[in-house]
Amino acid sequence: MPNRKKKAVSISEIGEFGLIEHLARKVKLRNASSLKGIGDDAAVVSYGGKTIVLTTDLLIEGIHFNLVYAPLKHLGYKAAVVNLSDIYAMNAIPKQITVSIAISGKFSLNAVELFYEGINLACDRYNVDLIGGDTSSSITGLMVSITALGEAEKDQIVYRSNARKDDLICVSGDLGAAYMGLQLLEREKKIFEEDPGIQPDLSGNEYILGRQLKPEAREDIITWFREKKVKPTAMIDISDGLSSDLLHLCSASGVGCRIYQEKIPVDRATAAMAEEFRMDPLVPALNGGEDYELLFTVSLSHHEILTGNPQIHVIGHITDAGDGRNLITREGNAVELVAQGWNPLREEESV
Repeated sequence: MPNRKKKAVSISEIGEFGLIEHLARKVKLRNASSLKGIGDDAAVVSYGGKTIVLTTDLLIEGIHFNLVYAPLKHLGYKAAVVNLSDIYAMNAIPKQITVSIAISGKFSLNAVELFYEGINLACDRYNVDLIGGDTSSSITGLMVSITALGEAEKDQIVYRSNARKDDLICVSGDLGAAYMGLQLLEREKKIFEEDPGIQPDLSGNEYILGRQLKPEAREDIITWFREKKVKPTAMIDISDGLSSDLLHLCSASGVGCRIYQEKIPVDRATAAMAEEFRMDPLVPALNGGEDYELLFTVSLSHHEILTGNPQIHVIGHITDAGDGRNLITREGNAVELVAQGWNPLREEESV
């Protein structure tokens, strides 16, 4: 018989979420205390009547960040915040984090202190305790792994999987700013590398640079939910881009969607930078990622309450799965949403 070897599949072909789905097929939950495993912004476990939410994130130099333009203090702050955002996306409150780092010999003690200063600033800002972690050496660069723990009442946890037909689709804040901040930093880095005598020109772009280098988690939205007694039906934070994360939510819920181009919030600074790059502002808003805004669905009955919060924007509604997942352009055309957000496992995509 001929020796037929199974064709090797490249990790870059299936991408980050394809890899997660592939590995998750063989994962089984064995304990009653494991309420939710792989497949959401965070895992959910229950101990002694307490519902605990856990998430972990890995940041690698050269893949997720570039120290040419990312100050270590900002990086520490951002590394903590992106994990806290996942906890908030479960409608939970973060309480503790652990921080593990692998560092190479190029880093001084002062550099490490700056990184942890950023971590501690985030802990102060969000009332979170740093309770441990690990340190190790690295052959090249810096690697950061943070685990965040939070808590919520069991009936207040919000998953990605409960969106229903006619629910409103909402986002907090505005979209695309972090991506345009990254484009600006990359452009100025390239210019500097070509001619070190030319200093970077970043003036007047504080907003988009801040959204990239020092993002904030939307604690205020979760607090508002509690004050107004609003519980989303489904929720996810926007880390990979609106289109990708909305498709994750729709897939988990088994539904379709319609969102409207004119309803997607884009800040003027973002639109101006997109124009400078000869880019439609819709592109970074849909596909940019790293905004760490909340994308959520709520019952239509909450529409009037939502309009009272200027930080919440209704951008569309949930449909039957058979109706597709579409963006309605200003001209009224339906365009199928495609997951074009950032994928760290694509070979061509690195910072």
